[in-house]
Amino acid sequence: MPGVYEIYVKDHFAAAHSLKGYDGNCSNMHGHNWIVEAYIQCTKLNKLGIGVDFRDVKGIVKDVLSKLDHTNLNEVVEFSSINPTSENISKFLYTELSRRLNTEHVTVTKVMVFESPGCGSAYREV
Repeated sequence: MPGVYEIYVKDHFAAAHSLKGYDGNCSNMHGHNWIVEAYIQCTKLNKLGIGVDFRDVKGIVKDVLSKLDHTNLNEVVEFSSINPTSENISKFLYTELSRRLNTEHVTVTKVMVFESPGCGSAYREV
């Protein structure tokens, strides 16, 4: 079986949200400094030994996160019918990054979202 390379980039955004239907404090509007890690698998390296340029990945991650940064996530159109939970945010980011990064040799494999230190979720497809 041929080997694969996996790189990751880490970034962050600040946003507020509330969880509709939740029985507890999280039903109130509150904010987080969200940490995001995006993992990308590469099956082929270019002549420089790079599978995908960190600069390109960072730029795309930053662009996608700019849609969420300093917002009320409940008002972002992608979360109009679902709660902006860590789980739903990680799936949204996975989908957006996959759409923009995936090629024949490059695949987003997982996106992790942390709403506080030691507390978050990951989304990947199997």
